[in-house]
Amino acid sequence: MLDENLARIRAHRNNIHRYRRLLKTRLSQLERQFIERRLAEEQSALDGLTATTFPVSFRAAKAPANALGMAQ
Repeated sequence: MLDENLARIRAHRNNIHRYRRLLKTRLSQLERQFIERRLAEEQSALDGLTATTFPVSFRAAKAPANALGMAQ
């Protein structure tokens, strides 16, 4: 299951990179709108898949000033 999700994450990332490259080219307004919509869909799918594949998030805790050996 993890291997499948990692493959899907990789596919979404590749699509996102491809759409970003395409946006740097000359496009009609219709083409640009389509690619921007697809880019948003891919990013949303990547965010959701990443959240379910890696459900734990880590946040760095701030250490109190006195824990760093600083005198008050």
